[in-house]
Amino acid sequence: MSVIKRLPRYYRFLGELKKKDISRISSRELSQMMGFTASQIRQDLNCFGGFGQQGYGYNVDQLRTEIGSILGVDNGFKTIIIGCGNLGKAIASHMAFEDRGFELVGIFDKRSEEMQDIRIKGISISPIEDLEIYCREVEPVVAVLCTPTTATPDIVDRLINLGITNFWNFSHYDINSVYPQANVENVHLNDSLMTLSYQITNNGGVE
Repeated sequence: MSVIKRLPRYYRFLGELKKKDISRISSRELSQMMGFTASQIRQDLNCFGGFGQQGYGYNVDQLRTEIGSILGVDNGFKTIIIGCGNLGKAIASHMAFEDRGFELVGIFDKRSEEMQDIRIKGISISPIEDLEIYCREVEPVVAVLCTPTTATPDIVDRLINLGITNFWNFSHYDINSVYPQANVENVHLNDSLMTLSYQITNNGGVE
């Protein structure tokens, strides 16, 4: 459902309102902030129950809590990162996994001297050779893939065999073409940048 893609944005905007001590908001006011129509907002939220009151609007804290529950932000899914190059390090260092329903428990990369003494958020970087032993002991359920496309198929095969079927995929490997049962969220940074190029080209963004 496309509404599921919009829920994280609602959650983020409601969090910003909460920080400003705003306790309630109407669909019209929310639409002005988010760029959606008030009708779209009401339709989206009605998919999960009636959160608002006519003439009162939405209770910001309650609505954010309800959306957070739908998104599962308190689940604490055990998560590992595979690939600790620049992208993997940035994600491990700056992504607030614990606020989004996940718990970062392990980071893996090829064995090398330079990786031995690196710790990110208190987590040492483990050699990829230890993946099977680690996963059987810790039982993570999510893998973040920051690996080259050529290396990803083998990694995915190993993870699937270990029972991990949930992927945040920054590689260009099409996991679902091989494992249609897997839950995959693909992130293509190049596609996003080209989309911006299209917007600039077609919306008069360059004088």
